[in-house]
Amino acid sequence: MNDVSLTYTGIMKQGDKKVVKVRFSRNGEKDFAEGVIPGGKIEKSKGFSEKELASLHFYLKANEAQLYEKAKEITGLRGFFR
Repeated sequence: MNDVSLTYTGIMKQGDKKVVKVRFSRNGEKDFAEGVIPGGKIEKSKGFSEKELASLHFYLKANEAQLYEKAKEITGLRGFFR
């Protein structure tokens, strides 16, 4: 998968759980996949094959701890600017 970009939110509350939303995109946002950690579930997608979605799910699971750490930085910055 070439030229796929990744963006993510800070830590958010979803019901009683703390989650991070992750978005993969390519082709100027024409193709996208939206996932959530913990769990790595892909919740919504367009333009990615099933094989690619499986790879993105694996990526989320394998990098869950690092993504949470980066999301904490965003969450901390939001508190700083309030």
